[in-house]
Amino acid sequence: MQTHGRRIILAGGSGFLGGSLAKALRARGDVPIILTRTPRKGQPDEVAWDGRTVGDWASQLEGASAVVSLAGRSVDCRYTPEHRAEIIASRVESVRALGEALARCSSPPAVFVQAASLAFYGDGGERVLDETAPPGEGFSADVCRRWEAAYAAVEARGMRKVLLRIGFVLGESGGALGKLTTLTRVFLGGSVGSGRQFISWLHQEDMDRIFLRALEESEMQGVYNATSPEPVTNARFMSALRRVEGRPWSPPTPVWAVRVGARVLGTEAELALVSRRCVPGRLLAEGFRFMWPSVEEALADVRTRYHPPASKGDAWPGTRAGCSAASPGVGPRG
Repeated sequence: MQTHGRRIILAGGSGFLGGSLAKALRARGDVPIILTRTPRKGQPDEVAWDGRTVGDWASQLEGASAVVSLAGRSVDCRYTPEHRAEIIASRVESVRALGEALARCSSPPAVFVQAASLAFYGDGGERVLDETAPPGEGFSADVCRRWEAAYAAVEARGMRKVLLRIGFVLGESGGALGKLTTLTRVFLGGSVGSGRQFISWLHQEDMDRIFLRALEESEMQGVYNATSPEPVTNARFMSALRRVEGRPWSPPTPVWAVRVGARVLGTEAELALVSRRCVPGRLLAEGFRFMWPSVEEALADVRTRYHPPASKGDAWPGTRAGCSAASPGVGPRG
């Protein structure tokens, strides 16, 4: 399906992923409409919704080419009973509201893309996890099961449905990468815990390309892992981050210190300690080519593109300030 010049609804699209996708859509002539709890004045492409009930926003779905659901409270918090309830409700209720609104459309979108999470697999240790792997255990995995069940319950009515289990996206937003970068810059960028836990990551540009492919390609249906084909250990990830930040070796952070630090920062230690060695089996089988398969190259590009060094002294080793640390001839491809 070609979507150029068409209206694409981004539900919960005011965050990092939605902002990046909206920019990519506008660049090719599409018209993204952002459903958000906090629309800005003077922004006709931002429409108010509460993410829970069907309201005036539902009229935006009528005749739209596609809808992408990105709604969900951040999981970067302490998992108090109140926060757990909000994390679940923000995901399940937003999908249900969209499903109800879509059921009322006389001319519904042709595609419904749902953003989900690799947390579905729980803590997988060293096991390689593709889309056929079973769900894991624990709170995060349970949230994902409920989230995906709500999406599965939405009647297709001729719509193509694509669910993307998304990894750790490296890009211009602060988020977890911002925190890790801050720690690295103050010489606290050692491996976390054992350092052997795997991180499933992908570059922001590849994330946008996967979203666009889901909107365009008629053969793309069902569940996909949206992650780089090269998951890496925490130790390798932190080593790569230290390199692009021009920092030396740093001592590892023991598990007890991670747990204490998580409390101080108002987050959960499991976000740094669980292992997910996920691979994009279906995308690779369908011929999708990642522009940034190497974490070292991806981190270097992210820093150059979105977080250029403030001074020469803050540049990467062996590079000029603001220049890519990737080797010649290595970088965007495809």
